[in-house]
Amino acid sequence: MNHKLRELGADFLLLMVAVAWGSTFFVVQAAVNETPVYTFLFWRFFLAGLLMALISFKHLHLINKEVLKAGMLLGLFMFLGYAFQTFALTYTYSSTVGFITGLSVIVVPFASYLIFKHKASVFSSLGAIVAAIGLYFLTLNSEIGLSLGELYAFICAMMFALHIVFTGHLSRKHNVYLLVTIQFLTVGICSLMGGLFLEGSIVPPQMDLLFINAIAITVIFATIFAFWVQTAMQRFTTAAKTAIIFTMEPVSAGIFGYYFANELLSFSQMCGAVMILCGMVIAELGSYFIEQYRRRKSRL
Repeated sequence: MNHKLRELGADFLLLMVAVAWGSTFFVVQAAVNETPVYTFLFWRFFLAGLLMALISFKHLHLINKEVLKAGMLLGLFMFLGYAFQTFALTYTYSSTVGFITGLSVIVVPFASYLIFKHKASVFSSLGAIVAAIGLYFLTLNSEIGLSLGELYAFICAMMFALHIVFTGHLSRKHNVYLLVTIQFLTVGICSLMGGLFLEGSIVPPQMDLLFINAIAITVIFATIFAFWVQTAMQRFTTAAKTAIIFTMEPVSAGIFGYYFANELLSFSQMCGAVMILCGMVIAELGSYFIEQYRRRKSRL
């Protein structure tokens, strides 16, 4: 029972991560309209890395080669996910990119099994499929073809899937504070190079209130809070369930956009949101029933 309560608590906090990402979506979108993407990513992750280093000060003496490699690997997956997502958006519709990126929910169970032999339950697999269908309805105007944009979006989905899978594995082996700090600084350094080579600078064109607010909100809530919770809580749940829970990001983005940015939700989008919720419930209840079955079997 304690194990199940801990897993439920972890899943709830991961849901809060998805809500945090979704709630900052329209703020980031407005800021990126004025600021080049890699410039924004540099300031977001570099400042988050510095603040996380201060938070992790008493853990810094535990840094070694293994945790450095682990943090840099996670940071590389994270950066490549953002980078290929950005490239994809220059070639195809944002709804298409959003849908293909969300398909990482299907990739995670298979990647977890192929890499670490972690077999997903039938309920998690079914929940992932239902959530993926929900994502399709949430972005029903997607026009998926075989262009370069779709390829980049697919690579982006692979990178985010690998980030979830490896976070679940590495967070059980290394100090969570150091793991998060190192991956933030890795993304910051990679974004610095991307900004200098692809955008020519990392100096924001306008250091206005919109940029400052967007950086402050994303650094605190969408980066430090979100990725620390993800890294810490994935020790107590599965990568497959984490991926399903994270499909709530576009749902929460739609809800916050509706209430705070006057964005309208169509009937198909509402149906998609309900299906994503159903996918989460299937995975969660399935996990509960499996736990109950194992407990009864052990008593026999």
